[in-house]
Amino acid sequence: MQRRDALGGAEFAPGTTYLNSASSGLLPARSAAALRAAVEESVSYGTMGRDYFAAAHASRAAFARLLDVPAERVAVGSSVAVQSAFVAGSLPAGAEVLAPEGDFSSLLNPFAAHPGIKLRTVPLEALADEVRPGTALVAFSAVQSLDGRIADMAAVREAARAHGARTYLDITQAAGWLPLRAADFDFVVAGAFKWLLCPRGTTFMAFGGDLGRGGEWPAALHAGWVAGEDLGASTYGPIRPAADARRFDEPHAYLSYVGAEQSLGLLAELGVAAVHAHNTALADHYRAGLADQGLTPRPAPGSAIVSTPGIADAEQRLTEAGVRVSVRGGLLRAAFHLYNSTDDVDRLLALLR
Repeated sequence: MQRRDALGGAEFAPGTTYLNSASSGLLPARSAAALRAAVEESVSYGTMGRDYFAAAHASRAAFARLLDVPAERVAVGSSVAVQSAFVAGSLPAGAEVLAPEGDFSSLLNPFAAHPGIKLRTVPLEALADEVRPGTALVAFSAVQSLDGRIADMAAVREAARAHGARTYLDITQAAGWLPLRAADFDFVVAGAFKWLLCPRGTTFMAFGGDLGRGGEWPAALHAGWVAGEDLGASTYGPIRPAADARRFDEPHAYLSYVGAEQSLGLLAELGVAAVHAHNTALADHYRAGLADQGLTPRPAPGSAIVSTPGIADAEQRLTEAGVRVSVRGGLLRAAFHLYNSTDDVDRLLALLR
C-alpha cells in the first residue's frame, strides 16, 4: 500500500500518536492561536469579545458551505442533546420515533425522556424496513459511534418519505470526513468537536426538506434574545423570532466559535473528498494489519472508525506508550483522521502485536 503522510501539515504536531478523533478531535494551530488572542482580548473587552456574533456567523457560513446547504438554514448551538430535545418538542403528542438500537445517548435519550413520545428501536440494518405509516420521525446517526458502521442513509430517507415520516440525522461522527447529502434530511445535527476539529461547545443544526420553506418553521421552543429578528429589540420581553434558522440559535459559547471559524476554514481548504480518501485508506491499512494478526474488527465497510473485540485490555498499555485510542462496549476503537499517517497505524499495530 502507498504510504500516506498526514494532511494537516504545520497545523498539527501532537505529542501523542492520536487515534481518538471519534472521542474528540485535535485543535489546529490556527484555531489555538485565535483562541489565545480571544482570551487575551477578553481581559479588556469582556467574555463576549469585541463582536460576540462575528465568529458564530462566520462558522455558520463555513459549516453550511461544507455541507452544501444555505447558511440561512443553519442554527448554532451547544450540544446534540439540546437539539434532540428541540426536535422531540416539535412532534405531536403520541408520536412514534424510530431509531437504531444502541445509537448515541445524546441523540436518543431526549426522545426516550419525552412523556409524549413513543421511542421504538430496531437493529441499524433493519431501520429502513421498519419505517411504518405510524412513524412520525426516524432519528439515527450517519456513522455509529460504537463501531463505525455507516447507515444506509438513502434507504432510510426513501422509506421515511414513502410513509410521510420526517428524518433526523446526526452527523457528529461523519461531518468532516464522509461526503453527505444533508439537504435530503429534515433535521441534521453535528457536534463539531470531533471530526470537524472545533472546540467543545460548538454544535450546528441544519434544516432540509420543506422545513421553513414558505415561512412555516417548527416552534422556536428555546428561543432567547439571540434568536430574535431584531437583536437590538430582543433583550426584554417576548421576541419576534428571526425569519430564518437563526430563530433556533442558542446563546453560543463565544470562545468555542472563535476556534470553530478557523477549524472549519482548514477543512474547507483541504476538502471533504481528500479527507475521506485519506482517512479510509488508513483505516483499510489498519484492518489489513489486524487480519495479519488474526484479529477481526466489527464490520464497518468504508468507515474511518475501526472497533475490534478481544483486545480492549491493550488500552492501558497503548496509553502508556503515548498512543491514544478508546474502548467502547468492550471494543478497542481507533479512529483515523487527517493528522494521522501510515506510520501512526504501523505503530499501533506493532504495539498490539
